[in-house]
Amino acid sequence: MSPAQLLALLRSSSIGEVIFDDSRGGTWGRRHRSPPDPNRFPKVPSEKGTELMHSGLFGANDFRLKKRKQLARRILDRELGVYSGIDRQRNQDLMAQDMIPSTQAETIIHYEDPVYSGQFSDDGNFFYSCGHDFQVRMYDTSNPYEWKYYKTVHYPFGQWTLTDASLSPDNKWLAYTSIQSNVCLAPTDPNDTGDPYTLSLSDRGTRGQPLGWRSWDSFGIWSVRFSGDGRELVAGTNSNRIIVYDIESRTVLHSVHGHLDDVNAVCFADKSSPHILYSGSDDTTIKVWDRRSMADGREVGAFIGHVEGLTYIDSKGDGRYILSNGKDQTMKLWDLRMVMSPDRFRELNPTQHTENRDFDYRWGVYRDDDWFPHPSDDNSVVTFRGHKVLRTLIRCHFSPPSSTNSRYVYTGSQDGKVWVYNLDATVAGVIDVNKATKNSRRPGRRGHPMYFDDDDHPGWRTCVRDASWHPNAPLLVASAWNGLNATSGTCSLHSYNEAGEDEADPRMGRSVDEHLEPNPDLFQDVFR
Repeated sequence: MSPAQLLALLRSSSIGEVIFDDSRGGTWGRRHRSPPDPNRFPKVPSEKGTELMHSGLFGANDFRLKKRKQLARRILDRELGVYSGIDRQRNQDLMAQDMIPSTQAETIIHYEDPVYSGQFSDDGNFFYSCGHDFQVRMYDTSNPYEWKYYKTVHYPFGQWTLTDASLSPDNKWLAYTSIQSNVCLAPTDPNDTGDPYTLSLSDRGTRGQPLGWRSWDSFGIWSVRFSGDGRELVAGTNSNRIIVYDIESRTVLHSVHGHLDDVNAVCFADKSSPHILYSGSDDTTIKVWDRRSMADGREVGAFIGHVEGLTYIDSKGDGRYILSNGKDQTMKLWDLRMVMSPDRFRELNPTQHTENRDFDYRWGVYRDDDWFPHPSDDNSVVTFRGHKVLRTLIRCHFSPPSSTNSRYVYTGSQDGKVWVYNLDATVAGVIDVNKATKNSRRPGRRGHPMYFDDDDHPGWRTCVRDASWHPNAPLLVASAWNGLNATSGTCSLHSYNEAGEDEADPRMGRSVDEHLEPNPDLFQDVFR
């Protein structure tokens, strides 16, 4: 056991409370602060979030349609032509945003190793999953309920796991990364079975020649994104840098030391534009960059409010709203109009309040007493609490406009669930992936023992690292570390199910392997 793991274990135990809590006479006080204010947490429902819900930017309101109705009644009203004009459109929007996927899984896709990420393409016709085994599986999801296996591509000489992937705007190429300075670029065409291209994002890399992980200039990539025009890649690295790479010329255009710690996430403000991008870091800040002025290494603005490092950021795609997940167990919504100027950021020096923290999210336990409002000017709009951002870089997203009317934000969670929030920070729904998947496979090749009881399966562990809501259908896919002691993985498909019963064929809850085939090691609804 490493020293960090030992310290985390002590902190999570009653002995650790004595050792680390100076209020009990210990000498290593975990946080030298007075007892926290019990009223310090953001109010729920959030007033600003409620305003956003009523603004029309995040879903429709039923003020003019008066009563909340069941989906079947709204469909009947639509078919009978009860509403017309703007009310007809609002009725349609309300139908879409009411269809939150349920816990019971349509299909459970099993993998031998944990799944680190999985996403639909923008048109919903394609899905990819990235695994701990350095494999990316690709699927045809043009029928979201009847998937077809495409192919698998590999990352050669990866380190630890695949960290991220990004589809090109035309869906023809997939860029995927590991804790290396190289990006693999693979065609999504199932008939193209050639090896992926390897691109070196290191300044020292020669044209088209990747650097090995032992190179002194090697680094790891935590996040990668295609630009809106598909010509560039932007990456966040464990060398505190944001890198902009030109694909055609295979050259690094910018390598900016933009943060004080790992850059865990990058994204563009608007998928159709290559100019404004964001970076989120373990230094607890989000930086805003303009691609046209990155040469001087100076950001155009910053967001502060998290008191632990960021694990993920996502853009609504409208050039205005941003979402982030943090190791302080909160998700935050940001508005670009409220960005802090670089001069103000340097004047406040916000990282002085968070730079010497001792919490290790990979092993530690984060209690409510550990959380405090950021002492500087928190310029977030809404703060969401309830899910758990532990063990890994858990991801969060805006819900899509077509299938949900942009009504929600959602996130994976270490507790084995997908949490869906309204914009006012109240919980709209919870998809219990652990409940839906537990006991769905036999002991794997790792030889873990199998124990059953009436309440739970003690060895079955689930951590939902990523989730993806289909852009056109009321269906969500949760990508998870799953199974016995979370040593394997799943992508589980969860659909909206108002009836609560299964009358379709094939039955809900069926288990398949990575190629979507039945497997004798997978239980078919036996223990449900």
